[in-house]
Amino acid sequence: MVKRALITGLTGQDGSYLAELLLDKGYEVYGMVRRSSSSSLERISHFADNVRIISGDLLDQFSLMDAIDQAQPDEVYNLASQSYVPLSWSQPALTAEYTAIGVSRLLEAIRREKPDTRLYQASSSEVFGQPDESPQTERTAFRPRNPYGVAKGYAHWMTINYRQKYDLYACCGITYTHESPRRGTEFVFRKITHGAAMIKLGLSKELKLGNLDARRDWCHAKDAVAAMWLMLQQETPDDYIIASGQTHSVKDLVDCAFSYVGLNWKDYVSVDPTFYRPDEPVQLVGSIDAIRQALRWQPQYSFAQLVESMVEHDLQELTQQQS
Repeated sequence: MVKRALITGLTGQDGSYLAELLLDKGYEVYGMVRRSSSSSLERISHFADNVRIISGDLLDQFSLMDAIDQAQPDEVYNLASQSYVPLSWSQPALTAEYTAIGVSRLLEAIRREKPDTRLYQASSSEVFGQPDESPQTERTAFRPRNPYGVAKGYAHWMTINYRQKYDLYACCGITYTHESPRRGTEFVFRKITHGAAMIKLGLSKELKLGNLDARRDWCHAKDAVAAMWLMLQQETPDDYIIASGQTHSVKDLVDCAFSYVGLNWKDYVSVDPTFYRPDEPVQLVGSIDAIRQALRWQPQYSFAQLVESMVEHDLQELTQQQS
């Protein structure tokens, strides 16, 4: 029997890669998008004809119930949220509505319309904030430091509570930063790969960045969505960290990106203190021991492969725009 999946946040980075993965596995894929998002289908344009679009919004309980009723999904992947941390400070209430309360609405819609549905809830390493241990595990205490992290923490625990109270198959993947050519240029990883490509092609002369010594746990979005799918194929639901298990500095990223295009980054990169984030005394890096042992999952893309693939994509995209 053909499985059905409903993806919220279909037009985002993760949603588009997940849809491709599920289509390759023979799923019937439904994507929930807000009416105002109908013009932002660029990431899924190459397979849009194979996906059934449903109008819905995490702010509206009835639209979520209608979406579940219409799709009758075996699996739901909730990837929609307001996920840009700086914006969560200027729009904290809206971030809470989408990223926190929206998950309560979705859980309730599943419970009422199709309680045998399996739910993947996208949690985030931002729930750890300033952790008291490194690397972090699934048992590390939550200490979020921004409205987005607070909202994700609420969503995480609400998902667990629904699993315990109503016996729903619901689980959370605590994803660390994951990147791809489909990432927005407002995020530092893509800002750097795009900047290196711009400078290589003579379209820019300088790239301004914040703290070059800041370290992050980065993996490829394709690896992350593979883990999401695996989590819903298990006999019993559980929560896992999805990460690379390694950290690299922003300087490592800059060096790798500029080296790929044959440039010395020191000639083009300047540091702007306005881009600094608060001090991070404890390194944010995820332990992938649990997911590796339980699901036999591990990243397939190395850090260098990720950087080089994104720079190459940006070079090609910018060249096409010029021609």
